[in-house]
Amino acid sequence: ANIMQTVPSLALFGLLIPIPFIGGIGAKTAVIALALYALLPVIRNTVTGILGIDPKVLEAATAMGMTGGQILRMVELPLAAPVILTGIRVAVVIAVGVATVAAAVGAGGLGTYIFRGLRQNDNNLLVAGALASALLALLCDFALGQIEKAYKIGERASASRKIAIAGTFLVFAAIVGVSYLPNFRSEISDLRSTEMGVDRPLEGQRIVVGSKDFTESIILAEILAQMLEKQGAEVVRQFELGGNLAHDGLLSGQIDVYPEYTGTAYTAILKHPPITDPQEVYDKTKAEYAEKFNLILSPPLGFANDFAILVRGNVARQNNLKTISDAVPISRDWQAGFGQDFMSRADGYPGFSKAYGFNFAKQPREMDLSLTYRALQSGELDLIAGNSTDGLISVLDLFQLKDDKRYFPPYQAVFVARMDKTEAVANVFSKLKDAISTEEMRRLNYEVDGNKQTPKDVAAEWLAGSSA
Repeated sequence: ANIMQTVPSLALFGLLIPIPFIGGIGAKTAVIALALYALLPVIRNTVTGILGIDPKVLEAATAMGMTGGQILRMVELPLAAPVILTGIRVAVVIAVGVATVAAAVGAGGLGTYIFRGLRQNDNNLLVAGALASALLALLCDFALGQIEKAYKIGERASASRKIAIAGTFLVFAAIVGVSYLPNFRSEISDLRSTEMGVDRPLEGQRIVVGSKDFTESIILAEILAQMLEKQGAEVVRQFELGGNLAHDGLLSGQIDVYPEYTGTAYTAILKHPPITDPQEVYDKTKAEYAEKFNLILSPPLGFANDFAILVRGNVARQNNLKTISDAVPISRDWQAGFGQDFMSRADGYPGFSKAYGFNFAKQPREMDLSLTYRALQSGELDLIAGNSTDGLISVLDLFQLKDDKRYFPPYQAVFVARMDKTEAVANVFSKLKDAISTEEMRRLNYEVDGNKQTPKDVAAEWLAGSSA
């Protein structure tokens, strides 16, 4: 139990994912991780409560002829109940706080609002998620406190104890209900897909569509999901998965298809050094994915989401900055900040700084990608690596410096699917080939990040106006 408390929460979620039966993505992994986190205060207070019982009481119970089991059930546990309940209160409050991190492994919950708020630069979502989480923690603490108080008062408080217990169950029912609100994760096909007279070749098939944890990936996944629904498939959405969880989900069979980028697949998953020819990257990735993972790649969707080296718009205008090389001479005292992926990838910061000759006086800050946009806008950072199709570039008046040395590999958008779903997704893949331009994708991202529309509505609007 002590060891579990020392493991960072996100690391524990990640460690559980590859474990058979208890791991994977979704709520099951989150529940197991939270249970492990709750062990320490519960076990510690249980032991403390039992050891704190007056030995004379135990001697009296023994003298009455009670067995060890009877003493435990009828004497020790009832007397230790207030102390044990204190431990449970602490465990529940910790669990409510840690549960927000579970959104990173596709478990939904209030953490989804927090992550979306960070990603979309939306303080309303941030406050909604944080405030609701805090209120739930306080409500749970209050309900369990009433039970603890009832045990301390004694048998005369049995009525209030029952009320407190009933209230606690209602609290937990509310938590479970909130965690599965349709806003967090749609588990079933949209009812609109049941229109009569529509060709539905995928009727009866169940397809799990995943996405990564940023706006563009969610929009693309939603477009695919709605197209599959129109063809009759039952679509389960497993959106907003952090890191390479979507890829891991494909390999484990928990996900059937998700949006990916050729450069990411080639360098971060296949571990190849970066190359700059888009067709070569696509062909090699497609061949190796089929051979190593039994996965297929869709044709390119028509745009590339390359790394975008960004500065504030006013800085670019004042210094007449056009290319990355233009920024090198004046960047010595700049504070750079990059996402975790960019700092660790073969095509990220180590090679980038060497290729362009950046020599920052201060070590670049490694932080969540969504936070780098806010920090750049506020002046806390001076240079970041974002995404070229990100809608926040326009919203925050940022400027993308041209990659004049062509350092970054191409990041063509594609879908990756399990081989056994080839027949089911082939028609949709064909319709989406070259269907979305870079400008169109940036506009769709802006609708979500700038105009605060939902990815579901943006995807539906795009499909209504396209030939896909």
